[in-house]
Amino acid sequence: MKTEPPAAHRPVVAILGGGVSGAATAFHLARALPAGEARIVVVEPRATLGKGLAYATEEPSHRINVPATKMSLIGDDIGHFADWLRTERIEMSPGTLTLRGDYFPERRIFGQYVSAQLAPLVASGAVRHLRAAAVSVTRAGEGYRVELNDGSALDADLVVLAMTHPAPAVPWALRGLSGSRRLIADPYDNARIGAIGLGERVLIVGTGLTSADVMASLHRRGFRGRATALSRHGLRSRGHGVVTRGTTADFAKAPERTAVAVLRRVRAAVAADAARGQDWHAALDKVREQGDAIWAALEPRERRRLVRHLRRFWDVHRFRIAPQVEAVVEAAIAAGRLEVLAARLVDASEDAEGITVRYRPRGEAGIRSERFDTVVVTTGPDHSEILRSNPAFRALAEEGLLREDPLGLGLMVTGGCRTVARDGTASETLFVAGPLARGDVGELMGVPEVVRHAERLAALIAGRLTARMTPPAEAVSEVAKPRRGGAWLGPRTR
Repeated sequence: MKTEPPAAHRPVVAILGGGVSGAATAFHLARALPAGEARIVVVEPRATLGKGLAYATEEPSHRINVPATKMSLIGDDIGHFADWLRTERIEMSPGTLTLRGDYFPERRIFGQYVSAQLAPLVASGAVRHLRAAAVSVTRAGEGYRVELNDGSALDADLVVLAMTHPAPAVPWALRGLSGSRRLIADPYDNARIGAIGLGERVLIVGTGLTSADVMASLHRRGFRGRATALSRHGLRSRGHGVVTRGTTADFAKAPERTAVAVLRRVRAAVAADAARGQDWHAALDKVREQGDAIWAALEPRERRRLVRHLRRFWDVHRFRIAPQVEAVVEAAIAAGRLEVLAARLVDASEDAEGITVRYRPRGEAGIRSERFDTVVVTTGPDHSEILRSNPAFRALAEEGLLREDPLGLGLMVTGGCRTVARDGTASETLFVAGPLARGDVGELMGVPEVVRHAERLAALIAGRLTARMTPPAEAVSEVAKPRRGGAWLGPRTR
């Protein structure tokens, strides 16, 4: 096995995963460190850094879900992406500019932007892109041995886990269809989505953003069949409103201590805004902005209640749909080509004619049965299975170095990024970047939150390296602390 040892005079920081989370961490770490202070190695099998699963798609109908002016790789320069679009004169598809003057470019263009920011760092050697996938991570002395799928290995002093998106879980009611050519378990497989017949009867399991992406892809190809989008509550992602004035609500000031109190306070803010002629978007934007402070104030029991009872409602208001995609979905519903159902799947069976799915509509005692040509699962990444679905995580868990988040939101961390071992101790050398840390951080799915998280993590690592691995209390700088009362890198070492 070919092994790449760390340089004797320079510590190695291995960032596993080169999507937005990993790329942002590498970008900000390279900017924070003096030249030559450390070797930053990003392990990513794709040809370029920064795209990941979400922004590597070449499907033209897949657009970013927020205006370009709210997407940036630099937290304090929110217009950086929009400026790049203008400066580079990026060609965008028809319909990118809305009547309100907002740009919603194709998702792949944002991936190109992130890649373009990393390219000079890779070219200069400040960041190294190791084109491979990590299949195992184990302790090796004071550091780690990262084994790669090409048979080589990398020795590292610090490891950042930035692999974010596990595959969606196939619902139990559909497990009998495993291996069927009619079941598309990966909605990001554009080739299989593109092979769906234009006159087919399609069941889309899930009614969120990915479900809408599937409909947009079908529409672009001239779909004239009939689709049913089904989820337990039948809730669809909401669109973008016009925020004419900001809300006066401040959820970080004396934050609530229970899930019920949070809900009441948000509803009161929405009602107060409505009385001033403003819809719900302003208050929910503030909830997102102050999400870390809201989450930090809740004890584990209340966090669990919030996730169990309120998460589905938060998701459809938080993860808004691009206007272009929203128009496609609304037109399909109006034309009778799309039906959205609130129902629970019962079971499914396949024969030569197709797949028969039985489901129980919400509020009804009886069971309905329908036949479909294709079933597409769009239930989102299955973060609750992260230790079993990712071999590198599984290896760390087997050594007792990694645990699942008890809420099923990813990996168990403390202080915003430090992994927690089986014995409850917090690591000083193994970190998590991006959405898999949201069980401790709170809101951490959108690009603005992921970038802020990467900036803070990079500041922590840079401080640690600059201080030559001194204890965390001596190494953490003020920049790594929360801006709004969150628990970032707080004194919760176990």
